[in-house]
Amino acid sequence: MTSGLTIIETPSPNFDERGAPVSILVLHYTGMQTADAAIQRLCDPAAKVSAHYLVAEDGTILRMVQEDKRAWHAGKSYWRGHSGLNSISIGIEIVNPGHEFGYRPFPDAQMSSVIPLVADIKARYGITRGNVVGHSDIAPARKQDPGELFPWHSLARLRLALPRPTKNLMDPGWTDAGFMLALERFGYDVSDQKMAVIAFQRRFRPEHIDGEIDMECRCILLALLLPKPQGDD
Repeated sequence: MTSGLTIIETPSPNFDERGAPVSILVLHYTGMQTADAAIQRLCDPAAKVSAHYLVAEDGTILRMVQEDKRAWHAGKSYWRGHSGLNSISIGIEIVNPGHEFGYRPFPDAQMSSVIPLVADIKARYGITRGNVVGHSDIAPARKQDPGELFPWHSLARLRLALPRPTKNLMDPGWTDAGFMLALERFGYDVSDQKMAVIAFQRRFRPEHIDGEIDMECRCILLALLLPKPQGDD
């Protein structure tokens, strides 16, 4: 497990039995003022939240729940036909104060640990690129993390996540209703349509997040639905 990475065991009591094989990897930000506050919360039985790993801004990796156990990180969630994703996912908390406490870019030292950790987990479980997701992807009505500053392109270039399509883009001319059907087909819970669009934009067009369906959104989504989306290389 996690060969070649230095990991500090920091057990959380907040877990239970998994009961299903792992097929999804979920990335979060901690969204708290300090790393210590986040660690305390993730280890507090009263909080009833946890994650398998936490990556500090200096790159330190903590293991809080063993991978064969079910950590409580996703909450009410949905992706590609599956609900309640804690049972089938591994959760990584990435220290960042988040939108509430001064959201900022993720340091290079931190990403230098996040990337090999993601690569290791993805390889060991055979997780597809499309199932390496952010918390906002699987809970668009509730969550914004890891947010528009997270460097998904750094993962995509290594084939650890889906790229933002940039090549051979075509506008399928969908109506807004057609776009929502396609977005649902891609994997999102679209019961809150505007928040689903915002989550999609936050992930695949982070420079312009307005919840409005436009030509660029249609082009990107169509490309993502094709067998081999191209970009981020």
